[in-house]
This record gives sequence, C-alpha cells and structure tokens, in this order.
Amino acid sequence: MSDYLIRGTALGGKVRAFAVQTTAITEELSQRHQSTPTATAALGRTAAAGLLMGAMLKGEEHLIIQVKGNGPIGQIVVDANAKGEVRGYVDNPQVDPPLKANGKLDVSGAVGTDGFLYITKDLGLKEPYRGSVPIVSGELAEDFTFYFAKSEQTPSAVALGVLVDRDHSIRAAGGFVIQLLPGLSNEEIAEIEDMLARIPSFTTMLDSGLNLEGILQTVLPSVQILDRMEVKFRCKCNRERVEQTLLSVGKDELQEILDDEGFAEVVCHFCNEAYRFNEEDLKRMIAQLQPGKVEQ
Repeated sequence: MSDYLIRGTALGGKVRAFAVQTTAITEELSQRHQSTPTATAALGRTAAAGLLMGAMLKGEEHLIIQVKGNGPIGQIVVDANAKGEVRGYVDNPQVDPPLKANGKLDVSGAVGTDGFLYITKDLGLKEPYRGSVPIVSGELAEDFTFYFAKSEQTPSAVALGVLVDRDHSIRAAGGFVIQLLPGLSNEEIAEIEDMLARIPSFTTMLDSGLNLEGILQTVLPSVQILDRMEVKFRCKCNRERVEQTLLSVGKDELQEILDDEGFAEVVCHFCNEAYRFNEEDLKRMIAQLQPGKVEQ
C-alpha cells in the first residue's frame, strides 16, 4: 500500500485527528542518506510530523522543521507542504548509539535532550510564522506535543514511530495527531486520555495490519474520516537550480574552482543527489557572468 494521510473529526467536531503512513517515504530517506537505524528513526519521525503539520496548511503553504539538540546526530531538517510532499536530512546520518535497556532504538540519545525545536511556516504573508520550544525529551513525539501546547495553544496528543526490521528495512512508519478543541467536557477529555494510555504503539498497530482509519477508530471510536491523500518524498532540487546557486558565488570563485579542480560537484542535502558541472559548464557560467563578453 502506498503512503497516505487521512483527516477526520470526532465528538461533534470538538476533536480533530490526522494520521499518516510513511513506511515507503522513510525507506527512501534511509536509502538516500544511507542512515543507521537510529538516525532513520529520528528523521522518519520528524518527516511524519512534517506531513501531519503540512496537512493543517492549505494551497501553496509549506513549513520547515528544525530540531537542534545537543546529541551527536546534529540538526534534523524537514521540509513539508500542504500537498503531502516531504523531504529531509540529518547532519550526521551515521550516528549509531547503543540500544536502550528495553531493546529499543535510542532516538533521544542521538537527538539530545537539550536544545530547541523550531517551526517556520510560509503562509504567503510578508513574513513567515516562526515558533520554537525547548526540547523536552528528544524522542520527538513528546517534543511536538509540547510545541502544539505552548506555541499554538492547542492541546494535542502526538504519536510518531519508525519500526526498523533486522535487515534495516522499514517495516512500518508514521504517526497521528489528536487535537482537542474548545467545548470538550472533562469527562470526554478523560476518556480520550484513557484510550491513548491503553492503546499499543502506532507502529505496532500499523505492523499488525491495521490501516490508518482503523488506528484512529481505536483511539476515537466516533471518528468520521473527512478525506484522504497520497503522501510522498519529493525534493525541489534540479540541475537548473543548482546552476543558479553556483552562479551566485560569482565569477572569481567559479574561476578558482575551474583552475583548482577543473569541475564542480554539488550534492543536495535533502536528497543526496549529486550534480556535476564539467570544465565546459564552468567556462560557460564564467562567460555568462562577464558583462559584454560573447561566449564562443
């Protein structure tokens, strides 16, 4: 089954819910960055969060998530939009801390427990919206829960997970967000909290064969699914954009690269795609930056 995302409401519109399956996306991120299982779990969880938050946007709006902890993985960066497209990377994809005592991947050990989670949303306004909160656990689901409560004042339950198989392939990945809106009674809130405390982990449910609709119904028996959309990995880079970046360094810098190396190679952080520009390409770009000079 291809990756997808669903949106729904429950309890007369007083709860809204989002769930996403990102198994194939997380596999692609792992393959592109050749990341360890722990680094893949950290990046995969953040990518799922990006898609869930992107589903709360509309049109051409998009957002960037930056997790800057004090752990050895360095920065996690995810770019997602309202169309269900996501890309991302970590500074050090080779981080491989020992498993925790319970045998689970030590994501917080890789991310760190001191630092900040930053969200930047481009909503088509003059200035982007920026929000940030301190990292509270480094396991990421708790950190996004804290972000929703503190930065967006929306009490939310966030579940994020990546289940890595013995051969390092991805068995299941994704997550959900349950948001409590005004008008809920204390009894309704307590019932939701009790259900959340009793259910298995998101990836356990997904790996057992439950689809997203079934998972949301487990948490919210009264949920009504509003819509469903495909989600996928997609990078914005291409050769033309990379060439514009090279042109922006200026004629002298390009001439130095030509003299020293004879070629230029640029690797995209987000997708690990390499773009190579040979001697003739560099000469053409240098000529393009010389006013009045006609390229022969």
